[in-house]
Amino acid sequence: MTPPELNIQNDEPAVARARLLVAYNGSAFHGFALNHGVPTVAGSLTEALSTVSRMPVEVVGAGRTDAGVHARGQVVSCDIPASTDLNLLIRQLNALCGPSIVVREASWASPNFHARFSAQWRHYKYTVLNSPVPDPFIADTAWHVHTPLNLAAMQMACDPLIGEHDFSSFCRRPKVATGEEPASMSRYVMQANWHAEADDLLVFEIRANAFCHQMVRSIVGTLVEVGMGKRRAGDMRGILLAGDRSMAATIAPPHGLCLHAVGYEEGA
Repeated sequence: MTPPELNIQNDEPAVARARLLVAYNGSAFHGFALNHGVPTVAGSLTEALSTVSRMPVEVVGAGRTDAGVHARGQVVSCDIPASTDLNLLIRQLNALCGPSIVVREASWASPNFHARFSAQWRHYKYTVLNSPVPDPFIADTAWHVHTPLNLAAMQMACDPLIGEHDFSSFCRRPKVATGEEPASMSRYVMQANWHAEADDLLVFEIRANAFCHQMVRSIVGTLVEVGMGKRRAGDMRGILLAGDRSMAATIAPPHGLCLHAVGYEEGA
């Protein structure tokens, strides 16, 4: 496929927009977004892409995952030389960034494709190891909860989350400058459910048009308290309607969370 060129200025090489499907273990990174002075996923990708492309490259991610959060289906857009061999690019990036960061796929996208703003939904998974003892082989990717959890109660507590709501009770509000309007915490949740993936492995899945800061981890922390019997499944609706962050539980740790997939319009 020949990439659609974005621009040719003076002696600069023609560039085109690329779309990368990226997976990473977030344990060693201070989140996805660029943060000078500390290792981040975007920082590592930016450095590797700039090295391979022999020009400055900026990356945009579909989800700005927090420190310690993982991804299986992060989508990244960037502008690179239109002459780039994408199969070779995958091998080069994985040699430079792997195994903590891996580019699973690469394709050319339309010039107006934007990994973040073109996305229609994001799908997260949160994994809980519900067993008396930890498992060292999944310690980096699952929250160990030794107290037995009531999966049925946790599932029932998901029902009020479906639909469009103000999720202020489950979000860390960003700082607002004097005179500025506070950002909306309204989000549309399409799916929210728990299932047992193995005897002791419980997985929460949630899909929404967008997520506010710490929303998934706050929801998981509250649902786990329901599973422990500290809250009733029926309390979830009242917490949601309260619009008060203090009503929800402490957020779940980051290492159980994974950005599983991002959805776009067909052909985007």
